[in-house]
Amino acid sequence: MRKIVVLILLLIAIKGQAQNPNKIFSRDPIINLENFQKQKLYFGFFLGFNSYDFKIDYKTVSQDILVDKTTGFNVGLIADLKLQEYIRLRFEPGLYYTQRNLHYPASYFPTTPTPSDMLREVNSTNLHFPILLKFLSLRTGNVRPYLLGGVSATLNLSSNSKSIDDNYEQRFRVKPWTTNYEIGFGIDIFSEYFIFSPSIRGVFGINDELIRDNDPNSPWTGNIESMKTRAVFINFAFH
Repeated sequence: MRKIVVLILLLIAIKGQAQNPNKIFSRDPIINLENFQKQKLYFGFFLGFNSYDFKIDYKTVSQDILVDKTTGFNVGLIADLKLQEYIRLRFEPGLYYTQRNLHYPASYFPTTPTPSDMLREVNSTNLHFPILLKFLSLRTGNVRPYLLGGVSATLNLSSNSKSIDDNYEQRFRVKPWTTNYEIGFGIDIFSEYFIFSPSIRGVFGINDELIRDNDPNSPWTGNIESMKTRAVFINFAFH
């Protein structure tokens, strides 16, 4: 439903521009917000979607744990600081909600497992704090592509890290803080009153975030060498 609402709003905006004789994508458009990005500092907000995954490395060769990804949502704020004409520093704190379902092979268990043993639902409510460099291209009319890259820290409010229970009590645990690097691209579209900026970027976890079970031979964590986040963010920013 959230995807449908966003798509409808985008279609309405595009249709409105198409009906405007001074539309953004015309051959010779009126230049909108010509001096906006010359400001030293400006702010905005974003809405979007995410798809989180895990990159899992194993201690021994075995069947892979299957990660079933779902589509989550993002919301946050933007602070954009000019460093020089084509480089800006961005801080984009946001709230990211997602869920990943881990499907374990039956071969991981010494006895015949139940369906609940073979499934772990990993819900995450993340506070995400990225610091990014935005590399701008030359502006063409009312369009300006850009590249993004940087680092981030993530606080998982649903990590269960303080729980003394583990997978034997149906409690999957990960570390509360993780670090990542990020890279992506987007485009600034200058309308008459604001900048609309869709972007897509990949997020790559640096550190192992799995908390092992108390039993070193646990079928859920015993054979995992490392578990790191991989994610794709699609954000729609407004300045």
